[in-house]
Amino acid sequence: MKQEKSKQLFNEAKRYIVGGVDSPVRSFGAVGGNPLFIESGSGSYITDSDGNSYIDYVCSWGPLILGHRDKDVVNAIRLVLEKRGTSFGAPTDLETELAKIISESEGAAEKIRFVNSGTEATMSAIRVARGVTGRDKIVKFNGCYHGHSDSLLVSAGSGAMTTGVPNSPGVPASLASDTIVLEYNDAEAVEECFKKYGDQIACVIVEPIAANMGLVMPKNGFLQAIRENTEKYGALFIDDEVLVGFRTCYGTAISRMNIAPDIICYGKVIGGGMPVAAYAGKSIYMNKVSPEGPIYQAGTLSGNPLGMAAGIATLKKLKKTNPYNRFEQMSKTLCKRLQESAASANIPIDAPHIGSIFAVFFSDKRIENFSDVKNSDKERFVRYFRFMLDRGIYLAPSPFEVSFLSTKHTDEQILRTIKIFNDFLDNEAAEKAPA
Repeated sequence: MKQEKSKQLFNEAKRYIVGGVDSPVRSFGAVGGNPLFIESGSGSYITDSDGNSYIDYVCSWGPLILGHRDKDVVNAIRLVLEKRGTSFGAPTDLETELAKIISESEGAAEKIRFVNSGTEATMSAIRVARGVTGRDKIVKFNGCYHGHSDSLLVSAGSGAMTTGVPNSPGVPASLASDTIVLEYNDAEAVEECFKKYGDQIACVIVEPIAANMGLVMPKNGFLQAIRENTEKYGALFIDDEVLVGFRTCYGTAISRMNIAPDIICYGKVIGGGMPVAAYAGKSIYMNKVSPEGPIYQAGTLSGNPLGMAAGIATLKKLKKTNPYNRFEQMSKTLCKRLQESAASANIPIDAPHIGSIFAVFFSDKRIENFSDVKNSDKERFVRYFRFMLDRGIYLAPSPFEVSFLSTKHTDEQILRTIKIFNDFLDNEAAEKAPA
């Protein structure tokens, strides 16, 4: 596909915008080439500035569970825009309505505070945990991304249990040292960590289904170990559902595992494509947030009417239509067929899926943590990505990201995706064949 206009637009953008993009993964740095500049989206398709159309499995990195320009969401935004306005910096009934919908979907979300991004949600949740416990240390897991606040933008040092080290200039080493980084799915490391630092740990923050290093499912006992140890040592359990909330079921993914967190972070889907996120939790903790308590957090555009309207329309439609069984069947069909085809071609892959989320790793083992992800065949992933893109399949441009389904994706599109993947496998075989 020709992408000349996208190239021109990218070159111009680089003159005025850092790297030509407003989020690094959009730059296609992990897969080479230039990023697509998108002209429009409709249903499960996007169209770039050169007029090329793609089946979209990125869905704006997750929020568009109803697809692009869903009529109910668009109408809700239009009505508020025409009848009310964009922002008041004052309360509206729409905030209460969306908060009530979220609270009714998850018993642990007794009180809610809206913000504008997942980073704000996780940052604020950790501040609450530190304020409530009077402790400084936090625990996160290698490969889990919780936004770009300083306490969380760290990576593991050497060893199974280690204090974090900054993985970005500008993050103070002194602050990173209060972040303990463990390996995802290592329940024993959680227990050992609390034995050593239990009276210093304010909270553990975790994705119940890791979806920022590709898709990694929690092993039996892992999340339970976090819950048991946080309760035992008086730390808070922060459930980061920014990406997976309302994606695997109506409500939180952790609710499927019968685990009750102390604080939940939401984002993506709850805004229906608008910049909306939230942190919520038990009243005993959330009542410590200003103006009811001393822990300060604020945001000028938090709870703005446009975002609230989009979120309300999205969650109401999800509850009414309950698309989750169909999502599960579609992702299961897609991933099973991909794995069968790859096995026949003697190209090992792991294609995990849950609900409307799936991923493809070129690996000969099941992916269980970030070390496994890093050891997958990333060069083959790049070839896979570019082959699929050139044939109208838009996937996340990184082996460390997941792909998404929307309610607008069809069985025919799934079959087309499988067909093109099979063509990719044939192409790989042809490249390896002797001349």
